[in-house]
Amino acid sequence: MSTFIVTSHGGDFFGEDRHTCKTLGALVPYVHAAVPADERQDVEQLLTEAAQTQAGATRSIPAAVAARLAPRLRQIARNRYLKSKPLVQAAALLADAAGRAAADGEAWEWRTEVG
Repeated sequence: MSTFIVTSHGGDFFGEDRHTCKTLGALVPYVHAAVPADERQDVEQLLTEAAQTQAGATRSIPAAVAARLAPRLRQIARNRYLKSKPLVQAAALLADAAGRAAADGEAWEWRTEVG
């Protein structure tokens, strides 16, 4: 069984996106390649914590923080060294969801599920 992070403001019918914790953890090394050093701490922490999250955990990210994370996640998705299509897609989906949450002025909600 895998542990998944389900985020609000996603692109599916229910407004959610689903990512494995393993996938989000695999994005961490690309933070250093894509995001300037003085801007990477929050996005690196978010992805590291997501990779280590246990089932049943929830997290609420304020809209202002989501607004800061969205462009950084977009930088990771567009990084030329990120060749894995699933990782590019995960980073892009996270960036889009964070941007939607920020634009709506709502908290970006994360929860974990086992499936």
